[in-house]
This record gives sequence, C-alpha cells and structure tokens, in this order.
Amino acid sequence: MKHLIFVRHARAEDDSGSFPDFERSLTSNGKITSEKMADKFREKVKEPMVFITSPAFRAYETALVFARVLKYKPENVVLKNALYTDPNLNALGDMLSEVDDAVDTVVLFGHNPSFTELADRLSKNGCDFLPKAGIVCLAFRTDTWNGIVRERGSVEYFLKPEKH
Repeated sequence: MKHLIFVRHARAEDDSGSFPDFERSLTSNGKITSEKMADKFREKVKEPMVFITSPAFRAYETALVFARVLKYKPENVVLKNALYTDPNLNALGDMLSEVDDAVDTVVLFGHNPSFTELADRLSKNGCDFLPKAGIVCLAFRTDTWNGIVRERGSVEYFLKPEKH
C-alpha cells in the first residue's frame, strides 16, 4: 500500500506586488495553523516518509514546520520546481519514479488549484476542495510508485484546519 499525501501551504502574505509571488512567506497565523495541522498529522502517520515540496517559500516553510514537528531532518526535504511551475499528473509521476519503492508514504507540500485537482483526479471518488493548511491522504493498493494511477486512490483521511 502506498500513501500519497497532499499538504496545501497555510495562509501566506498577500500578493501585493512588492515582491515576487515565489518569495511570499507564511503569515504569523499561517505558521501557527501549520504547527497545529502538523500535530494532527503526526497522529495519523507512523511509517517513514519522504517530504517533497514546491520551492516557493510559503510551501517550503510549511514543509519545515511539519519536519520539525515530526522530527524529520530538514536537509532531507526535497525541493521540486514542478510543484510550483507545472504541477500535473505527468510531473507527479516523474517525481514519484525517483522515490524508492521501499518507502510507502510521500508527503507533498504545495499550492492550489493544482493540489485539489491532482487529488481529485487520482481519487476514485473525487476529492473536495483542499483549503489552506488542509491535508488529504490518498491510499493506493500497489507496491510501487509507478502503480499510482488516475482514479485508483481512496481518500483515507482529509484534515482541515479549525476556523478561528
């Protein structure tokens, strides 16, 4: 069984145009929400995993918060440009082909609308909109990352942040 987990970055600074979108940081509230979601996530996962993130700063920051909470070495977080520039099923397949089949869980950190669309296309029953800081876990009955195919995943859990 393989688990593919999508984590959307938390609330980021407004896109005011004063600096590039790529460099936008999480807000203070976004950092707090990320930590709360990482705590919820920690209760769900037990096995070793690989973290892959968009290199956009807000996604990378989210990945680092999760890494700290889960005691995952930050230097092992993999940055993949395709999660920012061209997040589609083909790019995802290329990323997953680089993951050792001995690893059963990949955690992706990135953005919408692509994360909602990818999770929806991979799930056999579809997937709801992924809110900021939301987490969706898809389970696939396969022993290889090449076995991750469209409409074969089952939503194992969907975690949403609490409204303040």
